[in-house]
Amino acid sequence: MPKTFLFGFLLLFTTFIFAQEEELEEEKGELMTALVVNAQDASLMESVHVVNLNKVVGTITDEKGVFNIMASVNDTLYFSYLGFKSQKVRVTNDMFKFKDTKITLTELAYALEEVIVTSYNLTGYLEIDVKNLPVNDAYQYSISGLNTGYEAGKKNPSAVSKVLGAILNPADLLRNLFGKKPNQMKKLRKIKEDDAIKDLLASKFDRETLTALLQIEKVDIEDILNNCNYSRSFIKTANDLQILDAISGCYEDFKVLNRKK
Repeated sequence: MPKTFLFGFLLLFTTFIFAQEEELEEEKGELMTALVVNAQDASLMESVHVVNLNKVVGTITDEKGVFNIMASVNDTLYFSYLGFKSQKVRVTNDMFKFKDTKITLTELAYALEEVIVTSYNLTGYLEIDVKNLPVNDAYQYSISGLNTGYEAGKKNPSAVSKVLGAILNPADLLRNLFGKKPNQMKKLRKIKEDDAIKDLLASKFDRETLTALLQIEKVDIEDILNNCNYSRSFIKTANDLQILDAISGCYEDFKVLNRKK
């Protein structure tokens, strides 16, 4: 009886280990190779950003339009290139079997938006003109990988109380996103560890890559930063990497305040 029990235990343990290894292997994926071409003239496209939204890893195409990336079947690859429509592609078994899989990107036609220039009526007297100029009282700081600083939100008691008051509201967006979608928020750290993704985000201002990575809408990003007391000018002008860092900081504040409840 003891031997039978021991054999059964060992069999169960071995099965569990194999299942864990298969799960880890599936999570890691395998290297796939493909190339990106222009849909209009079939020319090879260099320096296209490719991001695996599931694995949270990124790369860029070489001078021949070829890229290599870790992936698994049913993962979603996100392609981005300036002047071209961003595209999502689901990974299939054939992509691993055939190394000449072609991903096509379509050019976009951009129309310049109207720019309105406003002037300030200056009197020539410094003391008067200084008072009439708009003042940006947002605090500034910098993060690694960026050569420019940007605001960190208003870190004062009133700002903290606003965030705390928002978190204590069950209907608030911060709780809905950070509390109910922890897996999406865990991607924040993984994104910051991947240089290819960081480079892509630093060059983007449209929030498309962020919404794809975090699986939230653009309006949600704006609401999160509003709740964390970031200015309208920062929300509109910051690049995607700066926005990501702001969301990350807001999330950390949420966790701290939530632990104090």
